[in-house]
Amino acid sequence: MAVNERRRFERKPTSIRVEISHSAFGTIVGFARDVSDGGASVLIENQSLPPVGTLVQVRFKKLVGSINSEPAQMRVMHQHRNVVGLMFAPT
Repeated sequence: MAVNERRRFERKPTSIRVEISHSAFGTIVGFARDVSDGGASVLIENQSLPPVGTLVQVRFKKLVGSINSEPAQMRVMHQHRNVVGLMFAPT
Protein backbone atom coordinates (compact mmCIF):
# COMPACT_ATOMS: atom_id res chain seq x y z
CA MET A 1 0.00 0.00 0.00
CA ALA A 2 1.54 3.32 -1.05
CA VAL A 3 1.81 6.13 1.44
CA ASN A 4 0.39 9.46 0.27
CA GLU A 5 3.49 11.67 0.32
CA ARG A 6 2.50 15.34 0.32
CA ARG A 7 6.01 16.79 0.54
CA ARG A 8 7.16 18.92 -2.37
CA PHE A 9 10.86 18.68 -1.48
CA GLU A 10 13.07 15.67 -0.88
CA ARG A 11 14.28 15.42 2.72
CA LYS A 12 17.96 14.78 3.43
CA PRO A 13 18.85 13.03 6.71
CA THR A 14 21.31 15.03 8.78
CA SER A 15 22.41 15.97 12.28
CA ILE A 16 23.11 19.70 12.27
CA ARG A 17 23.00 21.87 15.39
CA VAL A 18 20.11 24.35 15.17
CA GLU A 19 19.56 27.53 17.19
CA ILE A 20 15.92 28.69 17.22
CA SER A 21 15.46 32.25 18.51
CA HIS A 22 12.47 34.42 19.37
CA SER A 23 12.13 37.50 21.59
CA ALA A 24 9.48 35.75 23.73
CA PHE A 25 11.60 32.74 24.73
CA GLY A 26 15.24 33.47 23.83
CA THR A 27 17.24 30.74 22.10
CA ILE A 28 16.44 27.03 21.98
CA VAL A 29 19.11 24.60 20.79
CA GLY A 30 18.23 21.43 18.90
CA PHE A 31 19.46 19.16 16.12
CA ALA A 32 17.98 18.92 12.63
CA ARG A 33 17.04 15.31 11.87
CA ASP A 34 16.38 16.11 8.24
CA VAL A 35 16.42 19.18 6.02
CA SER A 36 14.79 19.99 2.68
CA ASP A 37 14.35 23.06 0.49
CA GLY A 38 11.05 23.60 2.33
CA GLY A 39 12.09 23.25 5.95
CA ALA A 40 13.52 21.05 8.67
CA SER A 41 12.55 18.57 11.36
CA VAL A 42 14.30 19.56 14.61
CA LEU A 43 14.79 17.42 17.73
CA ILE A 44 14.71 19.50 20.94
CA GLU A 45 15.65 17.93 24.27
CA ASN A 46 15.03 19.28 27.78
CA GLN A 47 13.55 22.58 26.60
CA SER A 48 10.06 23.85 25.91
CA LEU A 49 8.93 23.67 22.30
CA PRO A 50 7.96 26.92 20.54
CA PRO A 51 4.21 27.22 19.84
CA VAL A 52 2.83 26.15 16.45
CA GLY A 53 2.46 29.15 14.14
CA THR A 54 5.35 31.10 15.72
CA LEU A 55 7.78 32.85 13.36
CA VAL A 56 11.31 32.17 14.59
CA GLN A 57 14.86 33.03 13.52
CA VAL A 58 16.96 29.93 12.84
CA ARG A 59 20.70 29.43 12.50
CA PHE A 60 22.13 26.14 11.28
CA LYS A 61 25.54 25.57 12.91
CA LYS A 62 28.51 23.41 12.09
CA LEU A 63 31.37 22.57 14.43
CA VAL A 64 33.05 25.90 13.70
CA GLY A 65 30.84 28.76 12.54
CA SER A 66 27.41 28.99 10.98
CA ILE A 67 26.09 27.42 7.80
CA ASN A 68 23.87 30.47 7.23
CA SER A 69 25.40 33.87 8.07
CA GLU A 70 21.99 35.52 8.48
CA PRO A 71 19.27 33.75 10.48
CA ALA A 72 16.56 32.15 8.34
CA GLN A 73 12.98 33.10 9.14
CA MET A 74 10.96 29.93 9.68
CA ARG A 75 7.47 29.08 10.94
CA VAL A 76 6.74 26.32 13.47
CA MET A 77 4.31 24.07 11.56
CA HIS A 78 3.84 21.18 14.00
CA GLN A 79 5.03 19.58 17.22
CA HIS A 80 5.21 15.90 18.13
CA ARG A 81 6.78 14.86 21.42
CA ASN A 82 10.16 16.62 21.32
CA VAL A 83 10.28 17.32 17.57
CA VAL A 84 9.16 20.48 15.79
CA GLY A 85 8.59 20.86 12.07
CA LEU A 86 9.88 24.16 10.70
CA MET A 87 9.03 25.63 7.29
CA PHE A 88 11.06 28.37 5.61
CA ALA A 89 8.97 31.56 5.64
CA PRO A 90 9.26 34.50 3.25
CA THR A 91 11.01 37.48 4.78
